Amino acid sequence: MRDLVILAVLPFLLYAMCKRPFIGLGLWMWTALFFPNGWLFGIASSIRYNLLFAGITIAGYFVWKNKPKFKLTTTGALILLFFAWTTASTLMGIGNPERAWDFWGRLLKTILLFVFVLAIVEKKLHIDFFLWCCVLSVGFFADLEALKYLASGGGHMIEGMAGHVLGDRNELSIAFLMTLPICIYLLQEFRNRSKLLSLALLGTIALMLIAVIGTQSRGGFIVLIALGGYFYFKSEKKGLLTIVLVFVVLGMSQLVTDEWVTRIQTVNAADKDASFMGRVVAWKLSFIMALQHPLFGGGFKALETFPVWTALSQSFDSLPWFYTADMTPDPDRVHAAHSAYFQVLGDHGFGGLAIYLSFLVAAFHKARAIVRTARKHTVPDWIPRLATTLQLTMFAFCLGGASLSFAYFEMMYAVIGLLIVLETRILPAAILEHEQEAERMETSIALPSQRRA
Repeated sequence: MRDLVILAVLPFLLYAMCKRPFIGLGLWMWTALFFPNGWLFGIASSIRYNLLFAGITIAGYFVWKNKPKFKLTTTGALILLFFAWTTASTLMGIGNPERAWDFWGRLLKTILLFVFVLAIVEKKLHIDFFLWCCVLSVGFFADLEALKYLASGGGHMIEGMAGHVLGDRNELSIAFLMTLPICIYLLQEFRNRSKLLSLALLGTIALMLIAVIGTQSRGGFIVLIALGGYFYFKSEKKGLLTIVLVFVVLGMSQLVTDEWVTRIQTVNAADKDASFMGRVVAWKLSFIMALQHPLFGGGFKALETFPVWTALSQSFDSLPWFYTADMTPDPDRVHAAHSAYFQVLGDHGFGGLAIYLSFLVAAFHKARAIVRTARKHTVPDWIPRLATTLQLTMFAFCLGGASLSFAYFEMMYAVIGLLIVLETRILPAAILEHEQEAERMETSIALPSQRRA
């Protein structure tokens, strides 16, 4: 049945994408996050939707008349420089070449998405559609899994689909939390337009919070507390929010298992938790990799190549100041870096990490600059609100990514692209429109005065 529905709708989607490239861009993001092939079992499962939608979007852009002027900015240039750097690190990598080029190809698709966000998005409609596609992918999965969690009385373990970019439950929890500020932004934008959409978004927000708990992710729980603290202190109705939080906590206390409580409690004694210290071992090996290959690192996934893991382990005791308690590298099994920052450090060296951190910092600065500029001029409230939303989405990624190999996640690069569009295209247009409106008002006031004189 699902296959028939998809096959029936697909021609209309393709036609819409050809006519409106921003629709293709949103569906490109949707397929990247939703993984439609994982939901299909018949003939429709053989179609590569992400590749198809990306191709139609790119083709539609090149035949699109009256394209907006492409603006890259320093932040965008840093992202392209980072991609060029990863190409060099892949060429000189010491890991499995086939696997390294596979991950390079995945990053290429992410960079293409980023570039076409800059090329296509030019108005609020485009941004809202793109954000809705994020919610209808990650948010839909959160809703479905949270309902299963509630129906099982807290016994259902929430995990991603096998083979998907969000297959790991820890990464899935961070994706939920990255989408949470977007849901709140859309709720503020659409609550006066549709009660049905408002209720759907409120339900999605509530279920998304439950879904984060259901993943049993410690990193996700930490990010949840951080985001919750931000929204609490920014709220103008702290009394009502406090009462709601008390009921939520009491309700969740009846659902969470002893296993969940035990797992979360290990956050207070991380140095005694074998799982966490195993990650620290991987961080240390990534650092050793960078010391041995300081400029370009070992290439994509080099740390997870057994000969490389073994060779780096020989130098494990050379950095006694890098604390790992009594943990040592597993001689029989390789591990991922378990940190976006150590992942980039090991994959692409100190040079790659410097570029990576530079564009993240630049994007945070850009969001603050948009808010400051918007406050100096009379522009629609949604512009600074969106800038803050995208900054919070990045914050969730940067905090959660500290303990996950999540450096190349598509959504983060797309969010930076939206910030660049907001700064270079939408904000200047809003300021110009306000100035022109002010001039028209002055002219309309001045003309009657001149006639009387």
